[in-house]
Amino acid sequence: MGRSRRTLPEELLLLALDPATGTTAQPQSLDLGLAGAQLVELALAGRIAPDGDRIAVVVPRPTGDPTLDSALELLRRRGAPVRAVHWIGGPRLGLRQIYLSHLERCGMVQAVPGQMCGVLPTTRYQATDTAISREIRSRLDSAIRTGVPPDPRTAALAALAHAVGLGKHLYPGNEGRSSRSRLRDLIRHDPMGGLVAHAVMDVQNGAAAPPRRGPAGPAGRPTGGVRGATEPARGVPMQPRHGSMARVVAH
Repeated sequence: MGRSRRTLPEELLLLALDPATGTTAQPQSLDLGLAGAQLVELALAGRIAPDGDRIAVVVPRPTGDPTLDSALELLRRRGAPVRAVHWIGGPRLGLRQIYLSHLERCGMVQAVPGQMCGVLPTTRYQATDTAISREIRSRLDSAIRTGVPPDPRTAALAALAHAVGLGKHLYPGNEGRSSRSRLRDLIRHDPMGGLVAHAVMDVQNGAAAPPRRGPAGPAGRPTGGVRGATEPARGVPMQPRHGSMARVVAH
C-alpha cells in the first residue's frame, strides 16, 4: 500500500478535527470509528473480507502501514473469522492518539501545547494543510449533493461519519437535517463500510456487551455460554505517555 494515499482512519480523524478548537468531535464514538475504519482500509487493500457478520483474513501479507499491520496481525492470530461487533467493541487504548501522533509526524497536523485551568498541560491539534480537510469534506458534500453513487472509499467514509455521529458536526442545525439524512443513506453504497458502520452503532447501543455468565458448575466454571465466544478483540498497543501530567485535549 503506497503512503501517497491517506488511509480511512486518517481521513475520518481529519474530518472530525475542529479547526477552531483543535479538538475532535464525538471522541468516544470516534475511537470505535477508527477501529472500524481500519477494517475497511484492510478490506480495500484486499487483506480481509466480510464473512457474514464476521471478518476473515484472506491475505495476511503486510500492507506497509505499521498501525494497519498491527491490526491485521491481531486478526490473523485469532485463527477464525471474528464478529465485526466484537472486534470494534474490544479495547482500543490510545488508538486516537496514535493516529494524531502519526498525522503530526506526516506534517498534516500541528500539536499546540496549552493549559487547562492554568495548571494541567494539554495538547490541541491544528490542521497544517486545510486543503486536505477541504478535499475530504468536498467528497462527502459532492456525494450528498449530486446523489451519484460515490466510490467505495468515500461511501465507507460517509458510513463511518454517520455511525460515529459526525453528521451533526458536519451539517448542524435544522438546515443540515436533509444532508444528515442523505449522509446516512450513503451507507448502502459499500457493503464492507455498511457492515462496519452498523457494528459501530451496535457497540454504542450495547450489542457487543458479553452476556452474563450462568451459575457456576461443580468445578467452579459457568454452566452457560460458549467459552471464548464473546472474547473481545484486542486493539493496537497503547501509545506511551509523554509525561505523567500531560493530557491530550483531542475531544
